[in-house]
Amino acid sequence: MGWTRGLIMKDFKLAVCQMAVTDDKQKNIEKSVCMIREAAANGAELVVLPEIFNCPYDTKCFSSYAESYPGLTSNAMMGIAKELGIYLLAGSIPEIDGSKIYNTAYFYDRNGHMIARHRKMHLFDIDIDGGQYFKESDVLTPGDDFTLVNTDLGCIGIGICYDVRFPEYFRILSTRGAEMVLLPAAFNMTTGPLHWEISLRVRALDNQIFMVGASSARDVNSSYVSYANSRIIDPWGSIIARTDEKESIIYADIDGSKIESVRNQLPLIKHLRKDRYNLACEVR
Repeated sequence: MGWTRGLIMKDFKLAVCQMAVTDDKQKNIEKSVCMIREAAANGAELVVLPEIFNCPYDTKCFSSYAESYPGLTSNAMMGIAKELGIYLLAGSIPEIDGSKIYNTAYFYDRNGHMIARHRKMHLFDIDIDGGQYFKESDVLTPGDDFTLVNTDLGCIGIGICYDVRFPEYFRILSTRGAEMVLLPAAFNMTTGPLHWEISLRVRALDNQIFMVGASSARDVNSSYVSYANSRIIDPWGSIIARTDEKESIIYADIDGSKIESVRNQLPLIKHLRKDRYNLACEVR
């Protein structure tokens, strides 16, 4: 089992928009477009929005805010991607398809075409003593796909929030050629301080890839309080861009050569003891 060599990632500027989300869908869309414009004006070729950016992150809201594709939110996102000539991972939104609702991220190319769709594979169902309770499966259906797309920037994978806790998903993406994984997310105030940053750094280290964690800003008055603290991590596990809890845009100049450099210096895959264990994950 080794890495599949995909495209060599180029050098480019990446932006994460850590936006404040309200209960007004139209205002959320307008805010996201405004932040995307600012990011592109500052040279970003790839812009990433947070998880559930067009409505509150609350299971009580998912059904009423859900959209089919294309819809109000996706039309706005494909329009701004085309206008600015950028790649845009439009966070995620509640998507309705038939009778099912998904937590879905759409990825748009420079022409505004949707080139990938990731439906959150691992639903966030937790009940922590004295802390956070949340059960996405009350409303949402899990996705089934390992989402990976080749672009002129490089080979990019997509996950959503709780997906980050499952190393198998990221190892499969990396063996299929991923050089960067984009992760819209909304960790909470119970798990965020302990687990958010370290999860991103470990996934980057495990697979020697760039990890991009895009969170919403913190609103202490919302029903679900986001930890925020968006991060961009390089293949060495170093934090190359970070922010705190407030609404902001962070940027990173991606050095595509860093991936091959790290993999040559620390050849993890070559050192796997395939004579002693089998790391091949069966994909059903």
